[in-house]
Amino acid sequence: MLVLNQSTQHIYFIGICGTAMASLAVLLKKRGYHVTGSDSNVYPPMSTFLEQQNIDVLEGYLEENLCNVPDLVVIGNALSRGNPEVEIVLEQGIPYISMAELLKEFFIRGTTSLVVTGTHGKTTTTSLLAWIFECAGKQPGFMIGGIPENFGTSCQEGGGKFFITEGDEYDTAFFDKRSKFFHYQPHQLIINNVEFDHADIFNSLEDILRAFQLMLRLVPRNGLIAVNGDDANAMHVVQSAYSPYVTFGFGESCEARAMDLQITPQGTTFHLEWPGYCVNTFSIPLFGQYNVRNAMGAAILALHNGIGVEAIQQAFDQFYNVKRRQELRGIRNGIHVYDDFAHHPTAVLETIQAIRQKHPQQRLIAVFEPRSNTSVLNIHQATLANSFEAADEVLLAYPHRMDQISPDQRLDVETVAGIIKQQGKNALAFPEVSNIVDHLLKFAQPDDVILIMSNGKFGNIHQTLLTEL
Repeated sequence: MLVLNQSTQHIYFIGICGTAMASLAVLLKKRGYHVTGSDSNVYPPMSTFLEQQNIDVLEGYLEENLCNVPDLVVIGNALSRGNPEVEIVLEQGIPYISMAELLKEFFIRGTTSLVVTGTHGKTTTTSLLAWIFECAGKQPGFMIGGIPENFGTSCQEGGGKFFITEGDEYDTAFFDKRSKFFHYQPHQLIINNVEFDHADIFNSLEDILRAFQLMLRLVPRNGLIAVNGDDANAMHVVQSAYSPYVTFGFGESCEARAMDLQITPQGTTFHLEWPGYCVNTFSIPLFGQYNVRNAMGAAILALHNGIGVEAIQQAFDQFYNVKRRQELRGIRNGIHVYDDFAHHPTAVLETIQAIRQKHPQQRLIAVFEPRSNTSVLNIHQATLANSFEAADEVLLAYPHRMDQISPDQRLDVETVAGIIKQQGKNALAFPEVSNIVDHLLKFAQPDDVILIMSNGKFGNIHQTLLTEL
């Protein structure tokens, strides 16, 4: 195990422009370390963010970038063997560490660690939890896999005893194939849901269930696990827990239940019953049942740590959500353009339903780009076709990097569009982003709602539409 101490002066990040990597780099710079790094994709907003903090960023991965040998190298998750800088680090025996291990050793160790896990909803739930603790004066540290608008950054050191982390099940680094959440020393945990995803590193749902079960061994017996009681896989996982757990959700078997949901123009109101802790009505400025669950998970850990109902509701009232989660990018000629990170069929389904709740009377056009390592495959093809039921029209992009995927494994968006047409709604598949833009420019009408879903840049389609509509 690498021993880190204050004599570690120069820290170099390979892949520094990633959201988490850049945020950690800035935090270490504020602690007084000399921080530099490199990346092959140096562009705003992260490049600007680093420049504003006077952190030098080298463009491209080159052996000579490490001529000034650092004390420690942080190697990003996207890097692998064959990268020139990785090879130099290994050849010269320069101390190196993953982002997740760095987070543990520099920021989490010594705190009460709250970790949010699950296939969907991690970023929003972590943001809600961090904001509740912030509003309650707890001064939490946090690491979030997105940019919560209340904070404007994905990472904060904090001055209190709590550290709140989005616990990703994706692997840690090329030299550490464990899920990232194994590094975060969870004292308290939220399990939102568990489904098959990340087909590039997990072979089956059973593999994912096993990872979650092993992670539960790290939660101490005086900890707490809040688990979605409506999710069969999550409930299967929690049976392996060595710690107390509380179930939350809508079902009668859940210990903490959300009841009497009401949709308003401002969001969702629900009644939370958790005997012994809370019987209260909460309002959140969010839409969709999944966001009610996200809020419940955050509220349960807040209540468990002594934060009162009024403080929780105050945080909900002031919550601004996370970029790329039901984010209204703009309105042009009466047409609303939303951006969302959804890429798994369940997330697509629930996001569309949420936007439908927000705009019940307007025509909803769902635009989807299969881009993640799982969504480009045909693993969820049949399920995906049923995820668009709440949309009026569906526009599908061809899978990202489709020329790198064998036809027998690749998602067939033409087939998906055909199934959706059989369900009685218009559905089209397009080989290029420009084709989708042309279609929308021709057929979109005032008062339409366009929901664009992708976990990537999607050719900046949002900005193009808002400029040309």
